[in-house]
Amino acid sequence: MIARSRILDRVRTALTRAPVVLLTGPRQCGKTTLARELLTPDSVGYFDLEDPASLGRLDEPRTALEPLRGLVVIDEIQRRPELFPVLRVLADRRPNPASFLILGSASGELRRQGSESLAGRIEQVELGGFTLAELGATSLHDLWRRGGFPSSFLAGTDFDSVSWRKQFILTLLERDLPQWGVRVPAKALLRFWTMIAHYHGQIWNASEPARAMGVNPATTRRYLDLLTDALVVRQLQPWHANLSKRQVKSPKLYVRDSGLLHQLLGLQSESALLNHPKSGASWEGFAIEQILAVEPHDEACFWATHQGAELDLVLRRGDRLLGVECKRADAPRLTRSIRIALEDLDLERVVVVYPGAKRFPLGDRVEAVPLHVYAAGEGIL
Repeated sequence: MIARSRILDRVRTALTRAPVVLLTGPRQCGKTTLARELLTPDSVGYFDLEDPASLGRLDEPRTALEPLRGLVVIDEIQRRPELFPVLRVLADRRPNPASFLILGSASGELRRQGSESLAGRIEQVELGGFTLAELGATSLHDLWRRGGFPSSFLAGTDFDSVSWRKQFILTLLERDLPQWGVRVPAKALLRFWTMIAHYHGQIWNASEPARAMGVNPATTRRYLDLLTDALVVRQLQPWHANLSKRQVKSPKLYVRDSGLLHQLLGLQSESALLNHPKSGASWEGFAIEQILAVEPHDEACFWATHQGAELDLVLRRGDRLLGVECKRADAPRLTRSIRIALEDLDLERVVVVYPGAKRFPLGDRVEAVPLHVYAAGEGIL
């Protein structure tokens, strides 16, 4: 059992502030396991909307939910969006005898429904796969290679891990997305997702995959939004500063879980990963996910200009701007891009995250930091 105390504390804190808390995350990342840790063993306040028995209990939702006290958990809420108006009525009771933790795997639509039906009554917490902060520094290489989904990381053998990831991809595309109302052939989405894997760490250009798939760019943008809402792709938006330089305006794409990325690229062994052209981009995306899981931020973007200057992450924390560059290199150095970003964006600090062992300064306000320091679970910026 891997302790996930950090995210548990976030959920508990959110439940003290809001009558409804939405816990989102990709399928099989551990949402149900985490929610059950918050319930007492004899609790009757758990509803799994993939279980016919729970669906039957909610035939008359207000009648079923109104008498409950304490914490009530509703799992896979995206299957019953008509529950949101009922939750609004129950959340407005004074005094309120119950709080509601709702779990879902499709973030975009859930956020929209929550903001429309439960405005001012809901707080969102996002859960991903295992992180370095939960597993410790010694797990870094295996976590990068297998990814953070519990069943993939904890698999008994590499073959079992690969098999689980293959089935996860097929199940998401062939069963889960259609259940959420997506009417796109699974083969088309798999082909598109594989293209995204080859774009991992690059600026998005909708025209190229559109030509390859024989569809228009608007269709590929729709496919991209579907995978983003399923929390398996990250669209890192560009930071726009008020500069005279021409800045990149398209998002940068990442497959959020490194294990799924490796599966889509057909990398089933350590040697295949280390010798693949996307190895550096894979490590960069993995590092970004670990950093975002720990560093507090109000907004996360990347920055790039058409003149070639680029920074992997710009984190806004209130009125402060902080920069992060991720480099899979033995000896990172202070680059021209970092100097330009420091000056043009007025960054407070920049850290260059790399896979080495030592922490050392690279220049004024610039420091090289090993990725494993994030295993302590604390931000360094």
